[in-house]
Amino acid sequence: MLPELAEREATGEIARIYGELRTLCAVPYVASMHRYLATRPGWLEWAWAAVRPVFADGSAQTTAWGLVGRLDVPPLPPLSPSALSVLGVDPDGARSIRAACESFVRVSPTNLAFSGLLRRLLAGDRPAGARDGERAGGPWTPPPFSGALPPLVDPARLPADQRAMLLELGTEVDGRPFVAGLYRMLANWPAYLAHLATVLRPRFTDPATTVRCRALLDRIDGAAPGLLARLPALPASPPAPPRDQHGSVLTALERYRETSPQMVVFATLIRDALPAE
Repeated sequence: MLPELAEREATGEIARIYGELRTLCAVPYVASMHRYLATRPGWLEWAWAAVRPVFADGSAQTTAWGLVGRLDVPPLPPLSPSALSVLGVDPDGARSIRAACESFVRVSPTNLAFSGLLRRLLAGDRPAGARDGERAGGPWTPPPFSGALPPLVDPARLPADQRAMLLELGTEVDGRPFVAGLYRMLANWPAYLAHLATVLRPRFTDPATTVRCRALLDRIDGAAPGLLARLPALPASPPAPPRDQHGSVLTALERYRETSPQMVVFATLIRDALPAE
């Protein structure tokens, strides 16, 4: 599987950055993109130092959230409480699934803003050092997040058939299998995940869904120049990672930029198919 630095294993500067990411992205976990960057020496420290000002003042998050808009894709078949029960999901489980979906609807656009800025920096774009009136502003209060999230399931600990089913929903990043965190959370309910794998797989290549995912990516990418212009000049420390590593990180970012719009769309579809609370 794709290497990640788990939150419980983070220490020092990485632990501090993880804490800021949880606070500023307004979800109680660190996204897999950041956990992956943390496994590459110096990468997360440099990237976060470069883009942090537009996250600290909320402009990156609020811009990305405001660009999600209507998804306008065909819904999934709705599930009744009794159908959920047959699939092994009780009312508390349904609430946890809803919270998981809402967390990915919230965090995935901020991941797109982060990766869009990082791509530009790696391509050689540099903030000119915003003028006082354009510079990222002061402290911002993130919205609260409520709801207990399911734990992330380690695919390596699953029975072979469940692991194979989970990997059906995955892709490849940096030459390694990668499964988005949403599916790893939903793997706590194997029968329910089997249902989702059946109804979601066609959506990965469905033209309507693909177009909506691409449109979301393009809208948030379109905001990157304005966010870049709000950044101060790059700090001298920490130093930029070696140039010979840029290509592999860019390739990994492109994969994340495919899965993040899907997370917005699919998490919304999964949430909306649950019985009303």
